[in-house]
Amino acid sequence: MTLFKWSSLAFAAIIFAGTLFPAASFAQDTSVKTLQEQLDERKETFTKNSDPQKVLDYEQGIKELEQSGVLERAKNTGDKAPDFTLPNALGGTVTLSELLAQGPVVLVWYRGEWCPYCNIYLKNLQDNAASFKEAGAQIVAISPETPEHAVSVSDTLDLGYHVLSDEKSKVAEEYGVVYTLPPKIAAYLQDAFDLKSANNDDRNLLPLAASYVINQNGIISYAYLNADYRQRADTAILLEEVKKLKSGENE
Repeated sequence: MTLFKWSSLAFAAIIFAGTLFPAASFAQDTSVKTLQEQLDERKETFTKNSDPQKVLDYEQGIKELEQSGVLERAKNTGDKAPDFTLPNALGGTVTLSELLAQGPVVLVWYRGEWCPYCNIYLKNLQDNAASFKEAGAQIVAISPETPEHAVSVSDTLDLGYHVLSDEKSKVAEEYGVVYTLPPKIAAYLQDAFDLKSANNDDRNLLPLAASYVINQNGIISYAYLNADYRQRADTAILLEEVKKLKSGENE
């Protein structure tokens, strides 16, 4: 397989808000920090190093998203999970219903390989992948980026689970987890990461911080939905929800 390397990753760095963060840093000290501690540390770094107006704009963007109604419209616990088939990082396709025939699925959305909070979360899921496998579940991570970016993030973070490309956010729309960025935030992200090119989409769409546990009947047994991309579903909770399915508690 020929791997397409995004230019920033070719220099072994992940870029956010004009600051370089070496990809190797994800392997440093993360074993002694909780997921939330890592996310909070990243937030603190951004706040300290960024223009105060930019910080305020991002905070306002989160508030606007919370008030937009997207959290209420998104698929939630008890809803049927829409089936889908999406391209993966290996050049093939993955179909949700086929995965569910083998066991529960932990389905998470991430904004893109450019997002340091997403990379922290994806790495945390990988660190716990063996536990999910032992519990009989498969992990699926979806972003709106084009397939070559799925290859890049999977390779850079050494991910051993399914990383899928939801180009044009079609599946995200079916799950109701997609939203349009406020103009100021869209401009920041476009300037920093060429978001429209990464997603092959001019509409400035991104997904919520959304995580689902889906049982083998295709029903969402657990849902985590957050307008704040700096917050993510606790991996331990996701694993516990999977174990409940195994024991029959959440069928």
